[in-house]
Amino acid sequence: MQQPETTFVSRSVERLVNGVATSDGAGVKLTRVLTQPLQRRLDPFLMLDAFGTDRPEDYIGGFPDHPHRGFETITYMIAGRMRHRDSAGNEGLLENGGVQWMTAGRGVIHSELPEQEDGRMEGFQLWLNLPAHDKMRAPWYRDIPAPELPHFTTAQGVEGIVIAGVAQGVDGAVQRDDTQPLYLDVAIPAGASLQQSLPAGHNAFIYVYRGSVSVAGTVVSSRQMAILGNGQAHGVELTSAGEAARVLVIAGKPLNEPIVQYGPFVMNTQDQLRQAVEDFQSGRLGR
Repeated sequence: MQQPETTFVSRSVERLVNGVATSDGAGVKLTRVLTQPLQRRLDPFLMLDAFGTDRPEDYIGGFPDHPHRGFETITYMIAGRMRHRDSAGNEGLLENGGVQWMTAGRGVIHSELPEQEDGRMEGFQLWLNLPAHDKMRAPWYRDIPAPELPHFTTAQGVEGIVIAGVAQGVDGAVQRDDTQPLYLDVAIPAGASLQQSLPAGHNAFIYVYRGSVSVAGTVVSSRQMAILGNGQAHGVELTSAGEAARVLVIAGKPLNEPIVQYGPFVMNTQDQLRQAVEDFQSGRLGR
């Protein structure tokens, strides 16, 4: 006997979040979308910054040498050119459509400096926490040029880039066993929808950066983040709300571990945090 088709049930929007305008590095202007007060709710994700400007004075200073310990950074460049160098000897050029995935682990000092003096620079940096047993692992780095990022196209013409995880039967560029991150950039044509499955226990959010989308009856406008409610829904259904839309879809398995942060150091205890600061001040971090 043929089984009846299951109706897809989408997660709803628990909360809409507008980012906070700020600057970082040597005066780079950006919008901090996922801020520190949301870290527990969106565990294992620690931060999401969005940047996008045609004004060189907003980005030309870049991010000179600075340290990290205890987490991973994923930089996704929509437009522009940024040179990465770090204390582990890695160097790479991040440019249009490419991704830089860096695991800081026990510590790395790196710089990200523009290799352009005019034109548009646009992209995102996501911080992904490391589990306690991996916080002092060796640093790791990978540059993924745009042509090497896996893609999918649905019957409705939705195009997706799979940076991490698995979507629409396509394996992403990076997989992680502990946090199981899903990181998608999807382009949804006007009038089209995307149904993306999500494990029930994973925390999830979307960030709209072109157009707007509807999620279970709630419209999420450009430059808004929507935290998706947890529960027994099958995943999330995104429908363009008028014009075509571009959306980041991000989800992950929570670590449910203590989060203790001081700037670029994210550990599990205050003692570990003090040690990170001491290691940096004494020149031991990144060696």
